[in-house]
Amino acid sequence: MARIGKKRIWITGASSGIGEALAYALSEKECRLVISARNEDALNRVKARCSNPSDVRVLPLDLGDFDSMAAKARTAAGFFGGIDLLINNAGISQRSLIVETDFEVFRKLIDINYLGTLVLTKAVLPYFIQQQKGHFVTVTSLMGKFGSPYRSGYCGAKHALHGFFDVLRMEHEKDGIDVSLICPGFVRTDVAKNALVGDGSAQGREDEATKNGMPVATMASKAIRAIEKRKFEVYIGGKETWGVYLKRLMPRLLYKVVLKSRVT
Repeated sequence: MARIGKKRIWITGASSGIGEALAYALSEKECRLVISARNEDALNRVKARCSNPSDVRVLPLDLGDFDSMAAKARTAAGFFGGIDLLINNAGISQRSLIVETDFEVFRKLIDINYLGTLVLTKAVLPYFIQQQKGHFVTVTSLMGKFGSPYRSGYCGAKHALHGFFDVLRMEHEKDGIDVSLICPGFVRTDVAKNALVGDGSAQGREDEATKNGMPVATMASKAIRAIEKRKFEVYIGGKETWGVYLKRLMPRLLYKVVLKSRVT
């Protein structure tokens, strides 16, 4: 098992939720961090609360701005003389029926959750190849393994991440590059409040399941253990994780279970 302490780590979506919790937990392990999100003020707040703020650099980043990724990667790599891990955590969720969802919402979900992550990963990849080591960690979702009503575009983008990163692992294991997919279930964050509804606005309220989900610090701790073990893929949550196995073995039963569940 490779200990993560003192690694140089870039975290996207670090201004809140899982990314913020990861920043705190990794700072306690004396990692040198680059934290990114769109909200610079929120990033500065996270930096100030880290155990070792002098080893934290703030780098504002918009995953929808594809053309900026190469320059952002150069900046991130320059802070500490390289990057050991990129944690792709930034993203946005959805809570709307397909028939009621504008096409632009689907486009945004793909641009942010999939294409933005892909472009950033490609910008970092040459650095990992050059140093013949590196670790891509992508926070997807259980929704990258099976579907649920009101999350069609979100599920599609998360499924796409699994396909892309599985191939990245196959193509670049020879370069000393690891790939881990972290698939959380319900975690107590603002993901539901910020989720897009059919017209592209934020839902603005919590889901009951999210409210009763895993504490975000617990999620971060479990994710770090999986990263240290270089897990290919890990499912983190409560009973909802069983959906992965039902999908594989009894997809019709999963269909019935999900339809009976309270998903909003």
